[in-house]
Amino acid sequence: MTNFVGLRLHTRLPLPVLGDVSATATSTTLSRAVLKKWNWRVKGPRRMLLGLGVSFLSMAGSKSFIALARITAGPSVDEILKNVEWPDQFPFKEEDFQRFDETPDSLFYEAPRFVTHIDDPAIAALTKYYSKVFPPSNTPGVSILDMCSSWVSHFPSGYKQELVVGLGMNEEELKGNPVLTEYAVQDLNVNTKLPFADNSFDIITNVVSVDYLTKPLDVFKEMCRILKPGGLAIMSFSNRCFWTKAISIWTSTGDADHVMIVGSYFHYAGGFEPPQAVDISPNPGRSDPMYIVYSRKLSTA
Repeated sequence: MTNFVGLRLHTRLPLPVLGDVSATATSTTLSRAVLKKWNWRVKGPRRMLLGLGVSFLSMAGSKSFIALARITAGPSVDEILKNVEWPDQFPFKEEDFQRFDETPDSLFYEAPRFVTHIDDPAIAALTKYYSKVFPPSNTPGVSILDMCSSWVSHFPSGYKQELVVGLGMNEEELKGNPVLTEYAVQDLNVNTKLPFADNSFDIITNVVSVDYLTKPLDVFKEMCRILKPGGLAIMSFSNRCFWTKAISIWTSTGDADHVMIVGSYFHYAGGFEPPQAVDISPNPGRSDPMYIVYSRKLSTA
């Protein structure tokens, strides 16, 4: 019942179809057009993200981010952020961060939603990923911030650290999150200043919420400030969202574009290593996809 309720609250964005380049004439034509337009050099198996061409090509010719960035690596999600030649300036415009519903987010999140926002296989994939990259439980001195947190953080079962802080929009949800040792309520679209000291956290997580940030560069600069040198920031997302509250550049583009968009936040915020992406989707085409874009704070930042 929990998942059913959660799914009813969300809109599923178009899901790319994974398959061979020659699956259909339309997909082949579209993919070749994408390859030509974006100067993608295919390496290894011809495993393409078919269906991405619509969102990519719809932006072609504009001065949008996708039109300005040139991708020189292969087309799989894990390769998208490798060898990107970024434009000199942050290429998004103010209107790219507008939403269909511009009423205060505090009203939208006023009532608690004790539901999950991705399906069980996607949750399991994210938890498994965390188990691989997190320090062991009860490691002395480790502190974690779960940004845009709720009643569940999808951390490994029984995972504990001395300091795990949740920053979110609804206090009732945060109170119900068993992994948190502390929490704070804050609307990042109103106040982007994170209420923490410099060099405070080893890890920052954000689960299926990066698409709601209307001032992402300011937030990512703050993330860099509060991370310890070498600290890890993990942004995870699927193709589900409250579409009326997601930014327009997100709802009008596809999964691969989203990887590039989040990667650009790290790049243009400064102070981070080159961002990387990984596709942790557990059952492509059969359950919610799951993507990670991550980076570490530069040791000299």
